[in-house]
Amino acid sequence: MTTTASPILVEKPVQASQRTLRAMMAALVLFALVYVGSMFSPPLLDDADATHAEAAREMYAHHDYVTLKINGVRYLEKAPFLYWADAIGYHIFGVGEFASRLPNVLAILGLMLLAWRWGTRAFGDRAGIYGAVFVTTGAGFYLFTRISIPDSILSLFLASSLYFFLTALEDRKTWRWYAGYATVALAVLTKGLVALVFVGATAFLFVAITGEWRRWRDFRLGTGLVLLFAIAAPWHILAGVRNHGFFWFYFINEHVLRFLGKRYPKDYNKLPAGLYWVLHLVWLFPWSMYLPLALRDVRRDLSEKSPGRFAQRTRLMCWIFAGIVLVFFAFSTNQEYYTFPAYLPLMMLLAAAIAREERAETKRKWLIWTTAAFAAIAITAGIALLMGLWMSRNIPFVPDIGTVLSHNLNDDTLSMSHILDLSGNSLAALRLPSILAVVALIVFPLLALALRVRKKHYGATWATAAGMALFLVAAHVALVRFGPYMSSRDLARAIQQHDEPGDRVMIYGDQAFGSSLLFYLERPIELVNGRTTSMWFGSTFPDAPHIFLDDAALQQAWSGSSRVFLFVPPQHVKKVDELLPQHYQIAEESGKVVYSNRQ
Repeated sequence: MTTTASPILVEKPVQASQRTLRAMMAALVLFALVYVGSMFSPPLLDDADATHAEAAREMYAHHDYVTLKINGVRYLEKAPFLYWADAIGYHIFGVGEFASRLPNVLAILGLMLLAWRWGTRAFGDRAGIYGAVFVTTGAGFYLFTRISIPDSILSLFLASSLYFFLTALEDRKTWRWYAGYATVALAVLTKGLVALVFVGATAFLFVAITGEWRRWRDFRLGTGLVLLFAIAAPWHILAGVRNHGFFWFYFINEHVLRFLGKRYPKDYNKLPAGLYWVLHLVWLFPWSMYLPLALRDVRRDLSEKSPGRFAQRTRLMCWIFAGIVLVFFAFSTNQEYYTFPAYLPLMMLLAAAIAREERAETKRKWLIWTTAAFAAIAITAGIALLMGLWMSRNIPFVPDIGTVLSHNLNDDTLSMSHILDLSGNSLAALRLPSILAVVALIVFPLLALALRVRKKHYGATWATAAGMALFLVAAHVALVRFGPYMSSRDLARAIQQHDEPGDRVMIYGDQAFGSSLLFYLERPIELVNGRTTSMWFGSTFPDAPHIFLDDAALQQAWSGSSRVFLFVPPQHVKKVDELLPQHYQIAEESGKVVYSNRQ
């Protein structure tokens, strides 16, 4: 094996030069602009976002840290770590959007710092900084932390465990082995047994390929597994003891049957195979444009007789880990964000490849042509957006964007389905974020290309990152404009203005349609025809609250002596109008209405 390495590949301790410190400070500024600035708005969104926040709020309110509940009904399909983290935030900062979003923001910060440390050790200072910047400005990292889901936290624990295991092989320090087992246990508490599959399969293939299996006595398997089970097992055991049927529902229904696409009830979808793979170019954008450079490193590594250097071994582990995650969910049922754990290893590979190419002795044609292709795509999108703004210049501004969207709520079983609701008139309500996006899509890609041509490659990469950060800020401004459409907080406030002791609040249909009502009203809500999806299993317990009604029970309550507030999502308004011809409209927003049987 070749023993002479280029400077960028020399394994060395992390050294913080003045330039590196300045660059890391700049990366933290980008992080603050993109993530910290978006912690306070928009309001929590209906469906998964507010549902998970409500589970944590009820945990905080009732001090039950074993059995998750939503609307008083057992919610046993999720691992607890995200909800523990949210509940701690509620204790410290109070119940609200900031505390609900804090765990995901801290997870992104952790992934950013891990990319910097691991990338610097493996590939040099520039690659480490780029890894941190790519995490901060990658489209998928931002998109899939807009809702309260555990995938960013899972990604941090999984990547940390692999970093600890790899460095334990290098440094022969015992504590690193145990840190690896501990972070795997935390990953299990974050999203279940899939963590064992991903880490176990990655480690097995890695030691098999590198021949490190011969050092199996160094792996601390016995004591390490004891530590793993000591951390991960207690919650599972307590949940099983306190909730009859938990082990079947959690391990079989939510793990095995979900993977096979036979989980009950079915409230999920699966991306078409081709779209599943192509979309990862979007989730890793704009840095996915440089994927050919990372693939060139694969060919270079294959020419080596054995993966002996830390840089080469890091690339091998990253490819194995990302590949296992991507292939696993290609066969399983999936949502767009399920492959989130693959983003960090792929970003590290891209960062290493770009840093290597920038410091190479060649003419760097790959960098120039790739940046030109990125600029062409971005400028085309920017011009299209500019044309849309011009065509909508005479359309009056609409405060409620939901009135100019095409509603497809019945088809919204994928995370990004709301994009299908956009219409031409939407730009009239999105002028400010559209203008920011035009600047990000036209000015910064042109600047990056000009810097590449002038061989100022470091500045070109930073220009791309700055432009992407501005684009994500624009995306946040747009998401705030979507708040009335995707959240029911304003309707909850309208109910609060009229609500008195003894009044009843109901949701027509699945609680996910108005789950933010639960969070903001902080009171039980009855569900009409809502014994579905996440409410189904918990409703089978004898002590489940009597909150499930049918149409007949709704009609009876409507004519009763108590005041009733009924939240109706857009797709059920016509049916409810026929069912309850005598009603008073209390509030309306984005097609969602609140009816009452009293003025």
